Amino acid sequence: MKSLRNPGMLLIPLMAFLLVFYLLPVFLMLLRSAGEGWSFAPFVAAFDSVVTVKVFVFTVKVAVGVTLLTLLLAYPLAYFIVTTSDRMAALLMAIVLVPFWTSILIRSYAWMVLLGRKGVINELLTWIGVIETPIRMLNTTFAVYIGMIHVLLPFMILPILSALKGIDGRLVAAAENLGAGPASVFRHVILPLSMPGVIAGSVLVFVLALGFYITPALIGGPQDMMISMLIAQKVELYEWPEASAIAAVLLVLTLAALALVGRLISIEKVLGRATG
Repeated sequence: MKSLRNPGMLLIPLMAFLLVFYLLPVFLMLLRSAGEGWSFAPFVAAFDSVVTVKVFVFTVKVAVGVTLLTLLLAYPLAYFIVTTSDRMAALLMAIVLVPFWTSILIRSYAWMVLLGRKGVINELLTWIGVIETPIRMLNTTFAVYIGMIHVLLPFMILPILSALKGIDGRLVAAAENLGAGPASVFRHVILPLSMPGVIAGSVLVFVLALGFYITPALIGGPQDMMISMLIAQKVELYEWPEASAIAAVLLVLTLAALALVGRLISIEKVLGRATG
């Protein structure tokens, strides 16, 4: 098979697609957020509101909390998948990935059924005698955390799993031959070498959590407004400049998180561990 004289020509369709459907809309959004005469009045109008500041703080707080909780759940599971038998690993991967292929909207509605006052969980707890009256779980911050963790868990598991699979088994064997116990091997060998996956998964989950909309809107309460919901509200009220200003700040925050992880670890290093 003959190679193309200029392989870079293959990138033209992709670059054209990104230019028309991503870069151009982002540029127009930033242009609109600057206001008339580059006064940046939309930024002042948007962030002069206490509501906007509270929503931004709440969004970052939820994103950080979801990232930490997802990491606490994902790392042990990823480590178990790597160390268990192939059959069990395949079963666990199927359990992880099947919900990943299901629509976020469907999963959010499923949590509405589970967490409702007459939902499955309340009915079960009442039936076994743990509670006498239904507990309010739906439309709470607790429900938002549960729903977001469920959706974002695969995004944390897969990078960590990739990093763990890329660890050279000879390093573990060498540590064991030198007298290191299981805890020492994990602390001094496995954990440091799996950090690229941890960092990549954490940043991926954090960035995705910043822009979450469907799950908080369906199973959260009025006090659980995320920044994406505020932007949508501004658009519905035809406050386009303020919506663009808020979106621009969210974009900067996302790019800052990506730049930070770029200084810590490159994604090529994570992928290289899985394929090397």
